[in-house]
Amino acid sequence: MGEFLWYIPNTVEAGVRGDDVASGWADLERSVALARMTEDHGWGGALFGTGWGRPDTFTVATAIAARTTTFKPLIAIRPGYWRPAHFASAAATLDHLTGGRVLVNIVSGHDNLAAYGDHEADRAARYGRTREFLQIVRLLWTQQHVTYRGRHFGVEDSTVVPRPHGAEHGRHPRLYFGGASPEAEAVAAAEADVQLFWGEPLDDLAVRIDRLRGLTGQIGRAHPPLEFGLRITTVVRETSDEAWRDARARVEAMAAGAGVPRVGNVHRGQRGNAVGQQRLIDLSDRGEVLDSCLFTAPGRVGGGGAATTWLVGAYDEVAAALRRYADLGITHFILSDTPYLRECARIGDELLPRLRAVVAAAPTAVPTAVPTEVPTEVPTEVPTLNG
Repeated sequence: MGEFLWYIPNTVEAGVRGDDVASGWADLERSVALARMTEDHGWGGALFGTGWGRPDTFTVATAIAARTTTFKPLIAIRPGYWRPAHFASAAATLDHLTGGRVLVNIVSGHDNLAAYGDHEADRAARYGRTREFLQIVRLLWTQQHVTYRGRHFGVEDSTVVPRPHGAEHGRHPRLYFGGASPEAEAVAAAEADVQLFWGEPLDDLAVRIDRLRGLTGQIGRAHPPLEFGLRITTVVRETSDEAWRDARARVEAMAAGAGVPRVGNVHRGQRGNAVGQQRLIDLSDRGEVLDSCLFTAPGRVGGGGAATTWLVGAYDEVAAALRRYADLGITHFILSDTPYLRECARIGDELLPRLRAVVAAAPTAVPTAVPTEVPTEVPTEVPTLNG
């Protein structure tokens, strides 16, 4: 079962990605209004970004969850900023209190680590740590008296109280994860519930999905089949001409230095170090428009993360483009455009019903065999991921 989510900026900066909120989003009433708007216009919830220099993501998500009814916060968090047992307890508590509304996005990319006492490591070690983090969190959500001894983290006879909502039936918050490097894909194949992609061409994502499905078999995945999600900007209007006119005008403004968005949580000088981000930037070398309506120009003028490529067109055109992603096996969609308040309603009312219909008609993902037992104790020598 998939999810259809929006995006809440979670930033003190004004004008993020061209938004028209002049004072930024570090305002509870404004963020709650946007979250309630997602409830009113068909969305399941929204993603909250993370990064040093932003409001604390878990605190913001908790405050908004307390003021909403069905809204699911997809809370982006970082190993290193959190230790696994602390996070497992915090997330289980919030999930218990909200009746099972918590979703989690694990982020391992660059950040200002030194500012909160973390340190940089090579990619293999960084994703080795992430894998241990995911293993411990899942074990603490599903079992009691957990002992885990790893290279990066460890717990002894640890039990989380309260348990996540529905834990007695095997349920816990869904774990989303992104990353395009071999090390990241190995972690996703082994430990994530949902692999998130940014807006790449269909053929590129088809290759990645096939590779990830193959990896889940090679490594002996111990969880239900890996699912797939797409995080992308969608510029939709009544007509194709109107959508393209607005999209090109926005790119021109970005190129002129007006309203240039941040590059996600990545410092601009480090942007080329992120494999997934660099893949998106390089797409513009293959053409300004790929597939039917994937616009690559934003990446040339400062667009980063989900704002690097946009799907542009009339409602039916973008719905058809998203249908092709659904045909690949993608069932989780995190969409957005600015201004966030206006577009949450527009896209929710006009695009989301079309998207739900095409996802319901898409083929089911290929199942993966799942072992029934997961060990609670891991030997001290946990291999570092090499791909």
